[in-house]
Amino acid sequence: MFYFEDVALNIADLLEHAVDAVPERVAVVCGDRRVTFAELEARANRLAHHLAAHGVGRGSHIGVYSRNSIEALEAMIAAYKLRAIAVNVNYRYVHGELVYLFNDADLAALVHERSYADKVRAVLPEAPKLKHVVVVEDGSDGDFESYGGVEYEAALEAQSPQRDFAERSNDDLYILYTGGTTGYPKGVLWRHEDIWRALGGGINFVTGEYVPDEWTLAEQGKAGSLTRLPAAPLIHGAAQWAAFGALFTGSPVVFVPRFDAHEIWRAVQEHKVQVLTIVGDAMARPLIEAFREGDYDASSIVAVSSHAALFSQSVKQEFVELVPNAVITDAIGSSESGFTGIGMVAKGSDHSAGPRVNFGKDAILLDDDGHLVEPKAGAIGLIGRRGHVPLGYYGDPEKSKTIFVDIEGVRYVVPGDYARYEEDGTVTLLGRGSQCVNTGGEKVYPEEVEGALKSHPDVFDALVIGIPDERTGQRVAAVVQLREGAEADLDGIEQHVRGEIAGYKVPRTVWLADEIGRSPSGKPDYPWAQRYAAGHEPATAQPV
Repeated sequence: MFYFEDVALNIADLLEHAVDAVPERVAVVCGDRRVTFAELEARANRLAHHLAAHGVGRGSHIGVYSRNSIEALEAMIAAYKLRAIAVNVNYRYVHGELVYLFNDADLAALVHERSYADKVRAVLPEAPKLKHVVVVEDGSDGDFESYGGVEYEAALEAQSPQRDFAERSNDDLYILYTGGTTGYPKGVLWRHEDIWRALGGGINFVTGEYVPDEWTLAEQGKAGSLTRLPAAPLIHGAAQWAAFGALFTGSPVVFVPRFDAHEIWRAVQEHKVQVLTIVGDAMARPLIEAFREGDYDASSIVAVSSHAALFSQSVKQEFVELVPNAVITDAIGSSESGFTGIGMVAKGSDHSAGPRVNFGKDAILLDDDGHLVEPKAGAIGLIGRRGHVPLGYYGDPEKSKTIFVDIEGVRYVVPGDYARYEEDGTVTLLGRGSQCVNTGGEKVYPEEVEGALKSHPDVFDALVIGIPDERTGQRVAAVVQLREGAEADLDGIEQHVRGEIAGYKVPRTVWLADEIGRSPSGKPDYPWAQRYAAGHEPATAQPV
């Protein structure tokens, strides 16, 4: 670990420095509402005082159950001002999932949109630690008075806007619940300093240099700002840290409540958005389609970045064509690892390579026995990262042991993604090991095959899975979503894929779906693909 004395590398402190630097600058825009940095902080202070008056304090866990909104951001800031912990609640969850999360996260308080009142009422009897609920008005008619919910604006109105909180620490805690697409979601537990260094701008991602102190980002913000639009939901770490990273530098953040490609382009045009952050092809492809359908001015954009899911090469090329003056980047990482590497594509650069990135300075590859892999071309291993890493999974020391390893006294986090070293020093991302298909002794990584499928002009989206095969153990299979109006020329798609990857990697069985299952953030839902395959007849199946 790296520590700096006499500084407070704390989320709330970093935000307060930006407020002091540019109080009258617009901080957040959502729909027809906007608040300045000073207004954002005053409202968060009011909510913090309200929560404190109801027993919420240092170490308390506050659920934030909301789509993207100004109030959702205020609720997170209010938690950190109290040295409490904000917990992201997936708004797609049904009753059983909500019961699990509320109890696993030990929620003491909840801030939720009124739309979810019926779900909250049903869960509360099964979440005995949850004692106080604040409800954000969203135009729905959910009954929250029956369980003692307090209306959000009324809660703020009765409290002080003053910044009069206790001193905070680098060691204050931050929790990010994972998507849970491969099992129950787990809360990844970080120190504030570590998550800031890993995701929030505390390290220059390109050079690896540390930001020297807690005031640097805010002071830099005085000289100018870049308006940013995180398209992912705030229940996802990519959106949270795109937003916080912007605010720490005095940069405005634009939200669209739910992902809608046309609404995003309208917001880009209206607010002259300069940095657009999304999650992989699942968001990129609809955005490209919408851009071509509409008449949008995206000339303000200087950067488009994918966080937590890689762009396929075909999507990178399309984005370069649509916004030729922008830099296109892939920033890889996870809830457990933070930033691990970055790849860049700009007009005139070579974007024909596979899903490749340059590792951050603390990233390495490990073999399956936990030994460092020599960085030579063709070597494959699990991605690991040292330095500022999480403390572990909240309340689950046994699960924590599965992703942390100690090598010669150095602690590494190893979430389970494979990569391959290349001749030029970059690494090619291969995908999550748990999804790797072992066919006849050959390992096939889904992301590589999905990229080949999505490079065909008729394929809109795809997920690759392994299915049982008597001869080879597993066979490569795919669930494919065609572009609207495209003919189902599966032979043509197969021939195209054979020109992109080795024959043993080509899907032998293919299902067609109207829409690919993904999480709200756009991450692949492989259990959905397995269920879809089990419940539908394939469009084609070839002998191995």
